[in-house]
Amino acid sequence: MRGIFDLESRKKKTDQLEALTNKPNFWDNNQSAQAVLKEITINKKWVDSFEKLKQELEDISELIELTEQESDDSRELEASFTKFLEELNRFEFSSFLSGRDDHRNALVNIHPGAGGTESMDWAQMLFRMYNRWAERQNFSVDLLDFQPGDEAGLKSTTFEVKGDFAYGFLKAESGVHRLVRISPFDANNRRHTSFVSVHIYPVIEDNVEIEINDEDVRIDTFRASGAGGQHVNKTSSAIRLTHIPSGIVVSCQSERSQHKNKESAFRVLKSKLYQRHREEEAKKMEKFDSSKKKIEWGSQIRSYVFHPYNMVKDHRTNVETSNIQAVMDGDVQQFIESFLSDPQLNVD
Repeated sequence: MRGIFDLESRKKKTDQLEALTNKPNFWDNNQSAQAVLKEITINKKWVDSFEKLKQELEDISELIELTEQESDDSRELEASFTKFLEELNRFEFSSFLSGRDDHRNALVNIHPGAGGTESMDWAQMLFRMYNRWAERQNFSVDLLDFQPGDEAGLKSTTFEVKGDFAYGFLKAESGVHRLVRISPFDANNRRHTSFVSVHIYPVIEDNVEIEINDEDVRIDTFRASGAGGQHVNKTSSAIRLTHIPSGIVVSCQSERSQHKNKESAFRVLKSKLYQRHREEEAKKMEKFDSSKKKIEWGSQIRSYVFHPYNMVKDHRTNVETSNIQAVMDGDVQQFIESFLSDPQLNVD
C-alpha cells in the first residue's frame, strides 16, 4: 500500500511544524501561520488514521483467538472484519493523496488549442465540468481570470479550487482533452475535433520559499473584460504579470481592487514557479513525464466523443464510460481515482 512507509517522515514533519508554532513571531503573518496549522492537522489526521487501523487489526487478532478457544459465535468477528476492510479501503485511497503538495488547494488553467471557435467552446464546457465536479466534492471555486472568446466560449481562464486535497485530486486532470462532435458552429454539420489544455498547480502559501525579484517582473494594468461584475471596463483594475526569466504570464481581473488583483496574480505566479521547480527536480531524478504537451492530435490524455457514438475514454488508464452527459455534469471521479491508484501514473 502506497503512503504507509511515509509514516515516520510525516511524524517528523509534524514535529518540525509544531516547533515553528512555538516561535515568538509565528503569528506575525496570519496567512502563513494558518497554512502551517492546516498542514499539521492534515498530517496528524493521516497518522492517527493509520494508528487507528493498526489498533483495530490487533483487536481483531485477539478476537480471532477468543473465538477459536471458546467456539463462540463468529458474527461479531465477521462484523468487525467487514468494518475494518471498509476503513482500510478508505485509508488505502487516502494514501494515494500523500504527495508533498496533495493537501493544497489547486489552481486550474484552461486554454483552447487547435480548433478556433469550436475549441474555445470546448474550453467553456470543461470550465463548467470542473465547476460541477467541485460542487460534488463540496469544494469552493474562486474565479481569478476569465478571457471570453470572440464568438463563443473562452480564450483562457484561471480559477482556484479550495478544499482539502483539491490539488491531490485535480492533478490527475492535467493534460490535453480532446473533443469529437458535430460542430454547432458549422453550417454544413460536419464533425470537428478540438483540443484544450488543462494545467493544474498547487496553491503555495507564504511558508513555502519561492524567490521572486521585483526587477524580474513586468506589471501591466488594463480594463477587465468578460466575467467580473458591474465594474468591468470602468477602471484599469486588472493586472497582468510577466515573469521575464521564465516567460510565465499571469492575469487576474476578478476583484474590483487593483491591489487585490495584484496580490492574487503574484500568488498564481508563485504557484507556477513552484510547479516548474518541482518539475525540474523530478526530471533530474528521471521520473517525471511532463503533461504540458503540444495541444493537438496525439497528445491527449482523454477523449470525449459525442459523434458518431457517446464515449469518454482516459488514454492513460483505459477507463471509459458511455454516459458522457454525466461526465460533462462533473462526474469525473472515476477517472481521477483510476489515475491516482496507478503507482506508475501518480508519481509525487
